[in-house]
Amino acid sequence: MGETSLRIALAQCRQVNDFETNARTIFRFLNEAAAAQAKIVCFPETQTVGYRVDIARPDTPVEPDRLAELHRRIAERCGELKLACILGTETPLTKNPNGKPYNSALVISEAGKILGVHHKNRLTPLDAIAYSPGTTFETFDLCGVRIGVVICFEGFRFADTTRECVRQGAQLIFHPQNNTTRPNDWKIPIHHAMLVTRAAENTVWLASCNMCHEQHQNCRSMIVAPDGRIHAQAELKREELLVADLDINLATQAMFKFDTDGCAKVLFGNTVARDEYAGAVRS
Repeated sequence: MGETSLRIALAQCRQVNDFETNARTIFRFLNEAAAAQAKIVCFPETQTVGYRVDIARPDTPVEPDRLAELHRRIAERCGELKLACILGTETPLTKNPNGKPYNSALVISEAGKILGVHHKNRLTPLDAIAYSPGTTFETFDLCGVRIGVVICFEGFRFADTTRECVRQGAQLIFHPQNNTTRPNDWKIPIHHAMLVTRAAENTVWLASCNMCHEQHQNCRSMIVAPDGRIHAQAELKREELLVADLDINLATQAMFKFDTDGCAKVLFGNTVARDEYAGAVRS
């Protein structure tokens, strides 16, 4: 890999309503990602405990101590493997551990340190039965790159969520999702189009990781380049580790900044000379 190249992996894995089964799956994919020499691996939404919409029940008891211990073990393993991780999970409420938890993504550094957590802000009507909404968006430095996290619905349907991460400097957006279990296959091209749009309208990399479901999987796991082209994608309904090398220098944020020269490079490549539009360049 070159100096500006970053190898990432998306764990399109199965998810069930059994804590220990999900834990074994996570550790298996951590090992696979390290063997593939990835620097960052992303897991689907709520991979640790199972999505409280269809995978697990909304009223499944929250287990703060058990969950904290699993997070600690995963972070420790990440440190051993020198592998950063975006982990779909949930976070118990501090003041009311038995209340509706946050739907969260834990951000773990390549040194095995838990850097922070993002809580899903925008909840679907079914999400709202099971989860409490977050209120902020955060960015983190992983492997020398500023990354942002948006979770499923909030990233698909609301452009301002990704834009806020980009405003904070993100060049790579991770998008854990859980689009499965119900026969809504008509959504597949729509979901794919929205992922492409989020990357292209900001000129950043976007890496979206869905879980694997053999009957209904309404979006592929995919990596979209800053120009909006699909860089890599997984097969639907198949458990797999999607691995790809990203040229981080391509994430110029040109469209987000509305930088004339940067936009021209994305729009025209080498087909248009600068002198053709020089009169329109803002001083």
